[in-house]
Amino acid sequence: MGHIRFASDVGAPVDAAFAYAEDFRHGPQWMYGVTGSEPMGIPDQGLGATFAVQFRLFGVIPLRTSVEITEYRRNAVIGYTLRGRVYGTVTLRFDPLGYERSVLTSEADYPPPRGMFARLCHGPVDAAAKSALRATESRLRREIEAFHGTDLVGRIA
Repeated sequence: MGHIRFASDVGAPVDAAFAYAEDFRHGPQWMYGVTGSEPMGIPDQGLGATFAVQFRLFGVIPLRTSVEITEYRRNAVIGYTLRGRVYGTVTLRFDPLGYERSVLTSEADYPPPRGMFARLCHGPVDAAAKSALRATESRLRREIEAFHGTDLVGRIA
């Protein structure tokens, strides 16, 4: 099982950062490779919310998968479980860091490649997963700061 974890400072308080991240309509703006998402029923926020997500694997291969929020604590944690051809979990954690700042921790767990070419594919899959999570975390941080109207040190933008 592969595991990746990144943490970064965000120039916004936890409640603002969490409010932006939990709104599924913002997903395509910060989720790496995602080109669209739509709710698959009610609820459309919080624990049990499920979304149909369209994305481009490696930037070129169009895929569709479902994503369910399987862990949710307001202003603290959002955990997504991806199901379908691409599967694994992505967890976003939000912690206060001081006045108008917070820490965003992004984690991903994914199964290793299976089958005949598993040993050959393990390295490239790990590299691609790390790159995708880093890009997602970086975009989310920038989008939260733009949403809140501040930059990394909390100044009014």
